[in-house]
Amino acid sequence: MSQKLVCNCNGTMPLDAKALGVPVHTSLCRQEVGSVIKAFESSDSLVIACTQESALFDELAGQSEKALVAPLRFINIREVAGWTQEAKESGPKIAALLALADMPEADPVPVVNYASEGRLLIVGSGAQALPWAEKLSTPLDVSVLCTEPSALPIARNFPIYSGKVTKLDGYLGNFSVDWDLQNPIDPEMCTRCGACVEVCPSGAIDESFQIDLDKCKSHRECVTACAGIGAINFDRVELKRSSEFDLVMDLRTDPQMRMSQTPQGYFSPGQDPFEQALVASQLLGMVGEFEKPKYFAYNEKVCAHGRNGKMGCSACIDVCSTAAITSLFKNGQGTVEVNPNLCMGCGACSTVCPSGAMRYNYPSVSHQGKELKTLAQVFVAESAKRKQSVAPSLLLHTLTSGTQALDLLGRSAHLKPKQVHGLPAYVLPYGIEHIASTGLDLWLGALSYGFGEVTLLLTGDEDPSYRAALQTQSELANAILKAYGFDSRISLIQMSSPQDVDSVSQAMGALGQRGALSAICTPASFGLSTQKRETVEAVLEHLEKQAKTPLPVGGLALPTSSFLGGLTINKEACTLCMSCVGSCPEGALLDNQDEPKLSFIEKQCVQCGICVTTCPEQVLALAPRLQTVEERKQRVDLNETKPFHCISCGKVFGTSKMVDLMLTKLSTHGAFAGAAVDRLKMCGECRVVDMVNKEL
Repeated sequence: MSQKLVCNCNGTMPLDAKALGVPVHTSLCRQEVGSVIKAFESSDSLVIACTQESALFDELAGQSEKALVAPLRFINIREVAGWTQEAKESGPKIAALLALADMPEADPVPVVNYASEGRLLIVGSGAQALPWAEKLSTPLDVSVLCTEPSALPIARNFPIYSGKVTKLDGYLGNFSVDWDLQNPIDPEMCTRCGACVEVCPSGAIDESFQIDLDKCKSHRECVTACAGIGAINFDRVELKRSSEFDLVMDLRTDPQMRMSQTPQGYFSPGQDPFEQALVASQLLGMVGEFEKPKYFAYNEKVCAHGRNGKMGCSACIDVCSTAAITSLFKNGQGTVEVNPNLCMGCGACSTVCPSGAMRYNYPSVSHQGKELKTLAQVFVAESAKRKQSVAPSLLLHTLTSGTQALDLLGRSAHLKPKQVHGLPAYVLPYGIEHIASTGLDLWLGALSYGFGEVTLLLTGDEDPSYRAALQTQSELANAILKAYGFDSRISLIQMSSPQDVDSVSQAMGALGQRGALSAICTPASFGLSTQKRETVEAVLEHLEKQAKTPLPVGGLALPTSSFLGGLTINKEACTLCMSCVGSCPEGALLDNQDEPKLSFIEKQCVQCGICVTTCPEQVLALAPRLQTVEERKQRVDLNETKPFHCISCGKVFGTSKMVDLMLTKLSTHGAFAGAAVDRLKMCGECRVVDMVNKEL
């Protein structure tokens, strides 16, 4: 257990020291700061329930004579509990948040490395780009690509190019830029001597050292004047240019990379001088070696992207806003490839992945599950001590923008309690790296641990594809709950920006007026797995045992986005060629060595659809649905037929349906005319023997 220092912030929070089981201070950051310094001398780790003064406490820790046994940990109870309208009833919430601070840190993950030598490319009009190049050229190795001409400096202190960008991709330390030269004068070669300006009779050349082709009368005196340099060529054939850079400052109004999360090292401040200045300041600090977490883990063995040259699931590729995930086919086997340097850690790929091949790892679902179980257990236990029977509500949010939004909400509720609604006493906030990284396995897992509902706080800075994915997944989760007879328990709060207090205030006001929902089941004891399918299966089994309404035989239909479901088959048209068996990446479809029979295990199916596209007869269709756990485990026969025996040797070489189909399609072919049609009824070996004998 760690030491805990709790402060009521100058008496503005009604904290009950006896109920919390810890002393409550009044001014830890001022008069009682000695208590903090004394705590540094202990051999226990330290948790301070104050985030506002974390910088001060970190500074004091750095000045401590004795090194801390563990990094300081901070937890916010003020904005999310003590400054709300229900502060007096928020004891269980505060106790749960303090217990969360005692949880072990997540296991470390691998890191992704970047190296930057400060090679900066500034792209934009010369009027915008050149002044910044002058300012940044001393600390950084600057180049400029002018997309619109402007007066060039006479001194050649840094490379200046001109043209139109055709490709720009990469990341910090590894950007590749292609452009087309669109003017007869190549500024990279031009010495800016001015000879061309002096001799041009049309006045088509000015201090930009680019030819205004609308004014140019093709006298070509400029070419003669520049003959010794060779910078002017009206007949230049090779116009393509390319180079590599570590950093990119894109000043165009229509930047090259417009995704919500651009790669590390790419900045597009636009035309705003203030935004440009902020970016310039950041660029100065981006020289050297850097690292970030590797947010994901990928298991290609269970990936349902493709098989036998057929495309199946592409959910992770479709949702990734940074283009970090690409399709990869090799020898007919389809997998995906993730560029960890481009990955920005949103985790949406893991949310939409049906098989669990793509897994979010920062932290893992198993670690989050342990923390959520602790939150729920402590909250319920503390509520029981107060003679209450309340299920907590889980509010998931992005650590950065979500924390900012909740802090602003709490302060506003404290200052304007009649206008702004803070978090109700039963709503427990839980920050994650990115809201898009949380999915159905964690939401249903939270409900199985005793949470009454799960709410996702979207702060408005998410990519539209992330919001759409979360909406789709929440609808699927609610459909599963409905199948068991429960009402909807997964919802979204959409803000326009982290400063949009009104949206959250209205939502919290509605929750407070409605009151806490009861838990849908008795709390589960199992832990959440790093394997998505294992977690979902465990949760479904737990919910099924306590369902309000049992699932009917054959199950209930789910939305088309479901990764749970079965297959329907047209038995009459199926030839049992078993192409679907060879295409299934999850082993859900099975053949039989002893007889022509197609079997299916629904639990293994991820609804990727590869079997549907592979089937030559087009007899299969996906059937998203929820069956009982037992039904989904069973191996069921989808189709079977009589084997066909070779009319010559008697060996089984196909099915009756398949041979009938061959007879229908090939009996009119010249090779099988007349008596030769019987060869279609023979195995391959006997067919060859028959052909040889007939020729003799």
